[in-house]
Amino acid sequence: MVVDVFERGQIIEAVRKVKPDVIIHQLTDLPDDPSRIGEFAAGNARIRREGTANLLAAARESDTSRFLAQSVAWQIEGRGGEAVAYLEDAVLDFGGTVLRYGQFYGPGTFHEERLPPPPRIHVEEAARRTLDALEAGQGILEITGTDAW
Repeated sequence: MVVDVFERGQIIEAVRKVKPDVIIHQLTDLPDDPSRIGEFAAGNARIRREGTANLLAAARESDTSRFLAQSVAWQIEGRGGEAVAYLEDAVLDFGGTVLRYGQFYGPGTFHEERLPPPPRIHVEEAARRTLDALEAGQGILEITGTDAW
């Protein structure tokens, strides 16, 4: 099923049909080329605000009690930082779990061959710890770690 996160009615209908036990919000709007991140900032902020609001509305409408959402383990300035704060506050108000990831490194990331500055986490370790977070209660989890390379 493919649904546009900005189409609230479609999201609600899709989640009602599926009736999930948990929603894991991992949506971003990032370029393949990290030098272009600034060009994508507005779209990423929109996902954090509008996309999160729509997913949370769908969770409420479908009686989905567990909600986890991706955030970042570093400070973002300006409107991007405001969007991060909105996402985190909305998820916590719902009773969900915020996953503050460090910068990913490893296969398929911006940092395939070199470590990014901290906070950071290997993408495979982040995936494992996300699965562990399914058992976590409401709150904020920092998903950062020691270097796996």
